[in-house]
Amino acid sequence: MTKLVTAAASALALVLAATMVIAQDKKMDKGAAAKATMKVIAENAKVRAYEVSFAPGAENTSVPASSTRVVRALAGGTLERTYSDGKKEKVTYKTGEVRINEVSPAFTTKNIGKSEIKLYVVQVK
Repeated sequence: MTKLVTAAASALALVLAATMVIAQDKKMDKGAAAKATMKVIAENAKVRAYEVSFAPGAENTSVPASSTRVVRALAGGTLERTYSDGKKEKVTYKTGEVRINEVSPAFTTKNIGKSEIKLYVVQVK
């Protein structure tokens, strides 16, 4: 009987510990900024074509600003660029709009709108 009580108490302690770890992970996830997702569609030695999606609040910290990019907005919205010197710039894409983004200083982007933004990008390597 004592062994059964000890085993039950041990199992309960393990379940409680696992629950606390999961709750802690969820708290950490809420504090971390969401990341933009990138899906490479095609690539060769000279160009890369990909889709990048920004959920509301999502950030992209690895923008290839050192190369020329053709960007088509599949689902438009407003992004905020933050340059390494602290300067901020709002960039609004309308759905269907196409832009050529030339080489620029490094920056990060963040979706400051309330809807998802999807961009189709062709990057010259």
